[in-house]
Amino acid sequence: MKNILVTGGAGFIGSNFINYILSKHDDYNIVNLDKLTYAGNLENLIPSQDEKNYEFILGDITNTELVKYLFEKYELQYVINFAAESHVDRSIISSKEFVTTNVLGTNILLDVARKFNVKKFLQISTDEVYGSLGRDGLFTEETPLAPNSPYSSSKASADMLAIANFKTYGLPVIITRCSNNYGPYQFPEKLIPLIIINSLNDKKLPVYGDGKNIRDWIYVLDHCRAIEMVFESGTNGETYNVGASTEIENIEIVKLILKYLQKPESLIEYVKDRLGHDRRYAIDSSKIQSELGWSPNFSFEDAIIKTIDWYISNKDWWNRIINGEYMEYYKKQYKI
Repeated sequence: MKNILVTGGAGFIGSNFINYILSKHDDYNIVNLDKLTYAGNLENLIPSQDEKNYEFILGDITNTELVKYLFEKYELQYVINFAAESHVDRSIISSKEFVTTNVLGTNILLDVARKFNVKKFLQISTDEVYGSLGRDGLFTEETPLAPNSPYSSSKASADMLAIANFKTYGLPVIITRCSNNYGPYQFPEKLIPLIIINSLNDKKLPVYGDGKNIRDWIYVLDHCRAIEMVFESGTNGETYNVGASTEIENIEIVKLILKYLQKPESLIEYVKDRLGHDRRYAIDSSKIQSELGWSPNFSFEDAIIKTIDWYISNKDWWNRIINGEYMEYYKKQYKI
């Protein structure tokens, strides 16, 4: 059995990963540590909540004593760190929470993992640490870090701490950096769910600047498979970029969703551009493909339709989030 601490497992990518991994592996014991911030939701984990090899712990990765206690109680051997404040706009308004969770929290996890001689520490990062690309080129694992927002700066700092632990102490660390994810359970503040939900409600669709910012999009289950492969077979001390080679302008995503939902483009509302808004991201994932045999299973054309249909079918889920009802439930249950 592999006893694994998954941090931030109630968030979008973390919850999808736990549901995916427990559906495949009976030899994984998952301890999910999450503090249930506004973006964490235990409803995402209903497929896993009754599994005998799954345990949820309400808590913060910055709580050193709690992290130590979990390592001792559950005899943890591995860490997969999803825990992060991740919304760029929120980081521009206030960066403190991002530095606290993403930098200090990761440092605490690394310190405790080192003391307990973990067999592997997987740091889940983002392509945003590389900064912004021009019209040409791709981010490779050798691209210098050049973050432009408080969020991406905090993630770059965490990555550097992780690799420093490998080089200084020999901690078996691996970093993954992924492009923009989309799929079920994504919090409604992100672009794709925001556009879907506002379109369904006939509300205005805010688009930054001219809408021509380009992102490389990947379906979340393809990302989960990549993490699984890196966890099982990745080389310690290495970084693996994960992307689906699907570069699309934001405005094209918006128009595609409107067309599928048969809504008018008059709902689009161009708004003042985000401060420090990176123009283009694009990932070169040839390393993970050649070394580990990973490649995306889902085309954007198919997966975006699956995603839109999921939000149509799960209106109650996102309505509870928008109305704040799910947080009221957690506050009562866990006395937050």
